[in-house]
Amino acid sequence: MSSLPRLGRSAWRRGPLAADALRDSPLARALVLATVFVFACVFLFAPLAIVFVEALRPGFGTYLRNLVDPDSLAAVRLTLLVAAIAVPLNVIVGIAGAWAVARFRFRGRNLLVTLIDLPFSVSPVIAGLVYVLLFGAQGYFGPWLKAQGIDIVFALPGIVLATMFVTFPFVARELIPHMETIGSSEEEAALLLGASPWRMFFSIVLPNVKWSLLYGVLLCNARAMGEFGAVAVVSGRIRGVTTTMPLHVEILYNEYMGAAAFATASLLALLALVTLAAKTIVELRFEKSLAAHARGPE
Repeated sequence: MSSLPRLGRSAWRRGPLAADALRDSPLARALVLATVFVFACVFLFAPLAIVFVEALRPGFGTYLRNLVDPDSLAAVRLTLLVAAIAVPLNVIVGIAGAWAVARFRFRGRNLLVTLIDLPFSVSPVIAGLVYVLLFGAQGYFGPWLKAQGIDIVFALPGIVLATMFVTFPFVARELIPHMETIGSSEEEAALLLGASPWRMFFSIVLPNVKWSLLYGVLLCNARAMGEFGAVAVVSGRIRGVTTTMPLHVEILYNEYMGAAAFATASLLALLALVTLAAKTIVELRFEKSLAAHARGPE
């Protein structure tokens, strides 16, 4: 019986070689690859390429003028500001939530996991409406906030709150499985050797999960800059004041200013491509990190 786990482990390690015995026919492989390639070109690459083609169609000079338009610059600044506020806050809360779920067993743990996943199942538009109902002029806290001179809805705080709600799960959801995979033996050893909890956290925990954390940050940042539904509800779409880049693209397109809309959209596309490249690099490092922990000490 003791040989079974070793056999299973060795078979797992020989996965790529064992898979050679299960090869499909050349025709089946060709059909699958052709289907995926055609789908990727038609539904993924072509729309992205069209954005740049339409943005540059009037000429590069017009493209630059559209990008430096005051309203466009205001949208870019607001988008970056919202991401700069929402992402670090989600990182802090995400690390705390992942730590609680992966390291402790307590009553309400399953509820906490459900709450972490809640933004995945709630429409962003509904999330925005919830904040309007809570903090709007006619909302539960709106009159009191107005009396204090505090603006939440149709202002920066409301946009940040809506963005945080939508992007909240990304960091925690990347950290939880990684923390559970690597276990807590190194952390316990550090505590037994006299390390303080904070030193253990910064010397053991963060280095072990740095790649999954960075991966979650990239996903969180990409979603924060591209969020539309929740922000559209709480922002009021005040041009030059509360319009982020996605909202600015919609406003320009609805006003039949196609070149300007595609110019701003091209910036979002460039940010997406940069995020994709960074995500690929982090993914490779993340896989190496997991493999190293799986092998353990020789």
